[in-house]
Amino acid sequence: MPTSAAAKDREGMNIMQKLVQQAIDQLVESGSELGIQVAVYQHGELVVDAVAGVADPDSGRPVTSDIPFYSASTGKGVTATVVHVLADRGALDYDTPIVELWPEFGAHGKSKATIRHALTHSIGVPAVPSDLTVQDLADWDRMCALIASSEPWWEPGTKTGYHAMTWGFVMGEIVRRATDKPISHVLRQEVAAPLGIADELFFGVPESELGRLARLEEAPGSAAMMAAVPADLPMFKATPPAVTPSAEYGNNPVVLASDIPSGGTMSARAVARMYAALLGEVDGVRLVSDERLREVTALATADVDQMVGFPMPRALGYNLGRPGADPQETLSVFGMPGMGGSAAYADTATGISFALTKNRFFPGPSVAVNQISELVAKAATS
Repeated sequence: MPTSAAAKDREGMNIMQKLVQQAIDQLVESGSELGIQVAVYQHGELVVDAVAGVADPDSGRPVTSDIPFYSASTGKGVTATVVHVLADRGALDYDTPIVELWPEFGAHGKSKATIRHALTHSIGVPAVPSDLTVQDLADWDRMCALIASSEPWWEPGTKTGYHAMTWGFVMGEIVRRATDKPISHVLRQEVAAPLGIADELFFGVPESELGRLARLEEAPGSAAMMAAVPADLPMFKATPPAVTPSAEYGNNPVVLASDIPSGGTMSARAVARMYAALLGEVDGVRLVSDERLREVTALATADVDQMVGFPMPRALGYNLGRPGADPQETLSVFGMPGMGGSAAYADTATGISFALTKNRFFPGPSVAVNQISELVAKAATS
């Protein structure tokens, strides 16, 4: 008898789960990775939920699907999603000047900067002071005042350059001014709770939850790689070492418990579910309309990024292109990677959403993300 379409779909899901599990088991067994999570949704259904290794190298606590990992700039995709959910509900508009919500931001010629400019890293305030500390990052009002009073490196809207640390505070303050609530509360109320992932997707992690988190460790070669990066690279002038993500930074309870929405703490399963709910319904929950999805995932800029020196295709708050692939050939993919090796994204062409979290922190390109995302992309289209 012919195999039904549903049976073929189930077989494909089972194969993808098996392939991903085998791949991450090999990464852990080889010593390349310590602990790792991978989750994949396709058309609103969880098709891969794979884990391997240990969440805590000291205790040997094994990785499970519900353990959140600090995932650095992968959290920027979560921040962007919060903004788009609010826009879809009419709480804000991308072309509103930021000063209409946050008057202080207009200092030093920034009065024409819009929310759209902020989403595309075009507002010209990518830098923080060289003596900034983690304790400073934990002081929301201080950080927002510092950014608002800063002189732009370029006229807002005329160039783009990755705002590694400042971006989350700018977007978070826009959310706070529009809703009168901290962005961590809006994330929980508007995104995480409706999707049933409120205990797996965070900006500031509640103190009571800190013991559940994975612990990061520095990968061999991390220090050598960072030392090889030119010291005059604008990115490192903008973000000093004390507040640049690392294993120590990502284990710091001050960082973890504070709203610093340029980064985030999450399970792969939770953030993949969030992206799936951008693409379509997940158990009856849809985060944005089809029209909104098309708008926020369209190419917004592909200019040379002033911080890294090469073109970066971006949508509204998301990078475009699948990690490890040619961005120009994968512009249907939108999401964010995180320094250290995590990534999460969705693909409007295939209906796939993907997330990988891990706790062996390496500041360079993530071999695990590139390998597993390529495997998933091939399996999804075979």
